[in-house]
Amino acid sequence: MNKTTLMLTLLMAIAPGMAMSASVYKWTDENGITHFGDRQPVGANSETVNVRSGTSTGGNNRPSAQQRLGELQEQQQADAEKKQETTVETARRKQREANCETALSNLKIIEDNARIRIEENGEMRYLTPDEIAEKRNKLEEVTAENCEADAQQ
Repeated sequence: MNKTTLMLTLLMAIAPGMAMSASVYKWTDENGITHFGDRQPVGANSETVNVRSGTSTGGNNRPSAQQRLGELQEQQQADAEKKQETTVETARRKQREANCETALSNLKIIEDNARIRIEENGEMRYLTPDEIAEKRNKLEEVTAENCEADAQQ
């Protein structure tokens, strides 16, 4: 008797799951009436309906493989362009940092030394106070362009 009861209980537990796993199809006829059935209709577009959740799994919502490939290629191209822009911006930022560092170093040299000597046509000479002021102005412009841009970013 225990075996029979166990088998009957097991069969009753499995039966609803088997019934729920059956496919249900949804289609609309030429009069605009929506139909549901357990067999796929001949000559009509239908979609499979998930009975448990009520969501459809129709094939019309899914893009084709070619559409997905096109979208993937567009995404990869956009990513490559973004990476290229990022690389260019990184190079510009590094160049600005180097220009800033050099300009600040040269400004410090000008401020620390009263006399600055340069080589011109193979001969050494001292810069005049006007030339020093001119160089200081140029270095301050370079510093303003490069160092302040780094502080903003």
